[in-house]
Amino acid sequence: MKDDIKQEIRGLRANSGVAYVGSIDDEGYPQIKAMLVLEHDSLRTQYFSTNLSSRRARQFLKRPEASVYYCNEAELKGALFTGHMQVCTDHASKALLWREGFEIYYPSGVDDADYCVFKFTADTVNYYHGLSNVTVGIDEV
Repeated sequence: MKDDIKQEIRGLRANSGVAYVGSIDDEGYPQIKAMLVLEHDSLRTQYFSTNLSSRRARQFLKRPEASVYYCNEAELKGALFTGHMQVCTDHASKALLWREGFEIYYPSGVDDADYCVFKFTADTVNYYHGLSNVTVGIDEV
């Protein structure tokens, strides 16, 4: 993979405020949800926070197959990561993404029973822009 494409993928991940997270419902259909990006540290491991009682959490507990998509709409660039999602309820994972103001949603704080963190582990990434459409293993980026 060319270095400029690697940089584009890293840039999409680093500069996105929203990611589109894909799960699979009980009937086998894909479900997409926009989620806030609260960290930008890694391509392989990505974290999102939500309610444990949410539909998406229930879907990932049944089927961990997942995708995470980042895009630059103005330039029609996209990076689609595929892998597996883990639903984490341990204190360390929850504290990683906890932000001031979350108490509005989780009155018991970081250890609120309905607060959880999704830990996504990517296996591959597909990048496209213009005529470039490349899928590689995450270790190649």
